[in-house]
Amino acid sequence: MIRYALTRLALLLLGLLVASVLIFVTLRVLPGDIAHLIAGVGSSPEQQDAIRERLGLDRPLPEQYLDWIGGLLRGDLGTSLLTGSRVVDELAQKAEVTVPLGILSLLIAVVISVPLGVLSAMRRGRADGTALSVGAQAVAAVPVVWAGMMLVVVFAVWLGWLPAQGFPRAGWDDPSAALRSLILPALTIGIVEGAMLLRFVRSATLQAVGQDFVRTAAAKGLTRDQALIRHGLPVVGLSVITVLGLQVAGIIVGAVVIEQLFSLPGIGRMLVADVAARDLPKVQGELLVLTGFVLIVGFVVDLLHRVIDPRQREAS
Repeated sequence: MIRYALTRLALLLLGLLVASVLIFVTLRVLPGDIAHLIAGVGSSPEQQDAIRERLGLDRPLPEQYLDWIGGLLRGDLGTSLLTGSRVVDELAQKAEVTVPLGILSLLIAVVISVPLGVLSAMRRGRADGTALSVGAQAVAAVPVVWAGMMLVVVFAVWLGWLPAQGFPRAGWDDPSAALRSLILPALTIGIVEGAMLLRFVRSATLQAVGQDFVRTAAAKGLTRDQALIRHGLPVVGLSVITVLGLQVAGIIVGAVVIEQLFSLPGIGRMLVADVAARDLPKVQGELLVLTGFVLIVGFVVDLLHRVIDPRQREAS
């Protein structure tokens, strides 16, 4: 197990290194000139060259990359070219919105998908089971922006229960208002992601029903549903853990879009604004943090799968 964990950790670090190179190179080939943006309209080439020299943008790219990596090893993601603020500090501030939004979205997706997915499989061939399956396919095909707009119309405009946009100035100092502002965005992501996960839970449950140990338990006197609940659901749980790790990436992408739609001051909205402003240190720091988070979640899921599944423990 230790050898497996070290191997996976080495792959995680290699993945982060490759991601850092791709992020750095990709941002440098995008159109636009940050020196021109800072100098302003009508600035002379000499003024722009002076800004490039001051910011170190005139140095060779390998040297700039090594400086960036050296800062990362010290826990420094760089400094914003436009605001002069440390990227780490701005990310920490915006994470107070994005992290709770992601957690709420994931919880909603699990609460929706797991019981309804199992029920849909157990009621296969019946009207309610078919309705759940068809409904999940329909919801999974809905664009997340459209789903958010519909929820705003129903819960904010028609019923007036929840705010349509924004986040309280006091932040989490006013926990009730902060939580209410995240409910609609989290529901938007959670419902769409939950519909996708529901289909997988249903498929995994149907596969578990056909396993020999479930049929054996049923032959010993348990009903099919009892045998599935007692012996099949742990197998389904292993599969769900794996898919949840993959869905983290979907939730992050959804957060970028939803924070724009609901005017939430999170990492996703900041990333879009920084890309438009060509603030390279902030953008590359934000992208690396998001990429690293996805890779770390995958690493943790792999280890959990190894710990929980006795067959994989024996193989290691």
